[in-house]
Amino acid sequence: MAVPKKKTSKSKRNMRRAHDALNPVIVVEDKTTGELKRPHHVSADGHYNGRKVTKAKVNR
Repeated sequence: MAVPKKKTSKSKRNMRRAHDALNPVIVVEDKTTGELKRPHHVSADGHYNGRKVTKAKVNR
């Protein structure tokens, strides 16, 4: 088993953890339905960039 030779300093430990924070989810309003969705994703009714691209999902 690998064992570190020296204790990792608080500074180095915190620098490593600098990228671990969660980013807030960005949502935009869909042009056609007004629903909130993630940018550059197809909406629930199958529209992308104002055009119909897929069939809508059916929830059962």
